[in-house]
Amino acid sequence: MPKTLIEPFRIKSVEPIRMTTRAERERLLEEARLNVFRLRADDVLLDWLTDSGTGAMSARQWAAVMQGDESYAGARSYYRVEAVVRDLTGYPHFIPVHQGRAAERLLFGTVCRRGQLVPSNCHFDTTRALLEFNGVEAVDLVIAEGLQPQTLHPFKGNIDLERVEALLQRDGARVPFGMITITNNTGGGQPVSLENLRQYAALLHRHGKPLILDACRFAENAMFVKLREPGQGDRTVKEIAREAFDLADGCTMSAKKDGLVNTGGFVALRSAEWVEALRDMLILTEGFPTYGGLAGRDLEAMAVGLEEVVDEAYLRYRLRTAEYLGEKLDAAGVGFVRPTGGHAVYLDARTVLPDLPVERYPAWALCNALYLAGGIRGVEIGSVMFGRRQPDGRETYHSMELVRLAFPRRMYTQSHFDFAAEVIAELKAEAASVRGVRIVKQAPYLRHFTCECEWA
Repeated sequence: MPKTLIEPFRIKSVEPIRMTTRAERERLLEEARLNVFRLRADDVLLDWLTDSGTGAMSARQWAAVMQGDESYAGARSYYRVEAVVRDLTGYPHFIPVHQGRAAERLLFGTVCRRGQLVPSNCHFDTTRALLEFNGVEAVDLVIAEGLQPQTLHPFKGNIDLERVEALLQRDGARVPFGMITITNNTGGGQPVSLENLRQYAALLHRHGKPLILDACRFAENAMFVKLREPGQGDRTVKEIAREAFDLADGCTMSAKKDGLVNTGGFVALRSAEWVEALRDMLILTEGFPTYGGLAGRDLEAMAVGLEEVVDEAYLRYRLRTAEYLGEKLDAAGVGFVRPTGGHAVYLDARTVLPDLPVERYPAWALCNALYLAGGIRGVEIGSVMFGRRQPDGRETYHSMELVRLAFPRRMYTQSHFDFAAEVIAELKAEAASVRGVRIVKQAPYLRHFTCECEWA
């Protein structure tokens, strides 16, 4: 039996990549104020900034686009995707939105109140920012192993149940619901086990609190469960995913990930308690409830994507892609979050740049160095994204300094990953030449998107 796991698809359309020189990239990065978010995409060779909305749609999805019903109210495309979501999740109430953060904004702005707190394994950047914008504390309670990049654990996305219990006993009156992100993006794309999810749901329900899944990578999480959790190997990914949804009371979803589309998302709920208020806010800010800010063609593509994503041949290839790059990096002595996650490889900047102090933002520096060395764009998940500048000018720093290389779905081939591994290995050998940065301009929320930096 061949050991090479091939891409389970054929390529029908290609897009050229513009090659740049090191000198060009140095100029372009300076013009972008040392922030890779500010680069033009045309100036990037391998764009691994995010896997959100950046993948390639299938032939079935493009065919479905032509069937989009663009009626303002009651479009058949809405009912098509509603049926798929109900079949997948079991939730009777479906509210489409244009992307995941719109789902979060609707939920948090409608259900949460200032002074409350919401526990999760880890809240990602926009989730945390939207909670804090509404005056709500985002509490991260991932297990200890989830904050240890080199520690091996099959489910490093699990939530720490003892800390959840203590939080509910101490501050339960301030908790409107609990959340959990599957897979845990902040901590390396790490999965959550069904057993941990069962216990977390039971704990919340004993305290009268609903559980809301951040389900944007639900299929990747279910595939990890199938491969790693005892007793789950003979079940289908769709069955495992359905049990996860059954344990919860609702979900927010960025379909730009495991929906395999370039735009789209939804809120789905078991109870009707919040639905009317959510739909009222939807009409005010997104659109009529049967399109939610999306074109009918986007709804059709999302329906097909949610059907296709539970294909196990695709998911095996997807997880193996990250594992393959991890093996290459391991052979070169490059540190990364172990085991590799489902949608990305997370470089541990503290192992690649051990002499760069945290106040020079090692993960941000590594992001810049990757672009300069090979035209690769990743994203910093460290002290720029999750640190804070206090009113007195002092900085607080994140516990990890990671660079996420997030892979758009069905877009890049093995040679791209081989090239990236070579660039990263060479960069590690030249670590002493990598320069840190200081932030000279930043926004009050999500500063990493737009901040301006200078060499330090």
